[in-house]
Amino acid sequence: MDLLIQNGTVADPSQRIFRSLDVGVKNGKIVGLFEPGAISAESAKVRIDASGCLVTPGFIDLHVHVFEHRTELGIHADLVGVKQGVTTIVDAGSTGSRDFQSFLTEVVEKNQTQVLLWINIASQGLCDGRSELSDLSMLKPDETEALINQYPVIRGIKVRMSRSVVKGNGLQPLVIAKKLAQKVGLPLMVHIGNAPPRLGEILDLLDAGDVVTHAFHGKEGGIVDENGSILPEAERALKRGVLFDVGHGSSSFSFRTMKRAKELNVFPHTISTDIYCENINGPVFSLVTTMTKLLSLGFTVEEVIEASTWRPAKVLGLSNEIGTLKEQTIADITILKMIPEPITLIDSENEKMVGNPHLLVQYTIKAGKVLKHV
Repeated sequence: MDLLIQNGTVADPSQRIFRSLDVGVKNGKIVGLFEPGAISAESAKVRIDASGCLVTPGFIDLHVHVFEHRTELGIHADLVGVKQGVTTIVDAGSTGSRDFQSFLTEVVEKNQTQVLLWINIASQGLCDGRSELSDLSMLKPDETEALINQYPVIRGIKVRMSRSVVKGNGLQPLVIAKKLAQKVGLPLMVHIGNAPPRLGEILDLLDAGDVVTHAFHGKEGGIVDENGSILPEAERALKRGVLFDVGHGSSSFSFRTMKRAKELNVFPHTISTDIYCENINGPVFSLVTTMTKLLSLGFTVEEVIEASTWRPAKVLGLSNEIGTLKEQTIADITILKMIPEPITLIDSENEKMVGNPHLLVQYTIKAGKVLKHV
């Protein structure tokens, strides 16, 4: 073997495993999971002692912005990827069809982190500012379709449905994006924020597998109404199989909303950051910090890991490659500790809470290559 990880607790939701096992890696793939001590350390070129650690599939962040030289939001992909324990990131609409080739050469091909994308339905993406859906002539579904058919790095379509983005165009950008998504057989990721359009109208247009990001924001008109109940359209969407994603961001995650949603048995399907240059130093910081916030709100470590590995892999249609430690899948692995010390956490509404324990990444392994963090 090229790599043997010993003495850790394997947490692999894809196989419902949470126990002490050793992990073997060869040629960038998982060889298998073994009973502790069954494989001698001498049989591996590299050995990691993961005592006191959780060994999980490599983390997947479904919502980042990493077109660093072309958009005002962009941050370096590896900085929020492998350097933070995240082996796969998905850029959420930074580029549309117009600048796609530049994104491919400047970002996808230049980072150790696997970079996938939700392509923006607006051809200019976020490269000309943040009101990309205000001019419907900039939506080029035919050009976008041609790229989707040619490049499997595109895993879905992004449409940002809030007032400042669509201006006077209402639901029309979503209707155009949905029509294309149905044609090419990919999911939508829909950003929600301030109305109009109303959230209920947006949700009624979505199908099973579509992702609502920023689902737990604290703004008026969110999934929790003024009476503290779940919006009827949100209930219907969840029953249809629409998926609610955290998408923390600078202004899109509220402890209060998440607590109330949890009380009402409405849970995040996936945990993502919406991390970019303006929020990496707070309130977001990283995916593991966002995961720690969910832990502190009462979710179990197994639930938090599943929402950051196996579930996003399935959203992307890549569960036979990533998000799992199954034999012969890509050896993307995150090794982390649960630190039994208090940490102050902050949401997008500037509300604070104390988390204990908190998660801290020790190693990232990308396709068998080891990066040590501490």
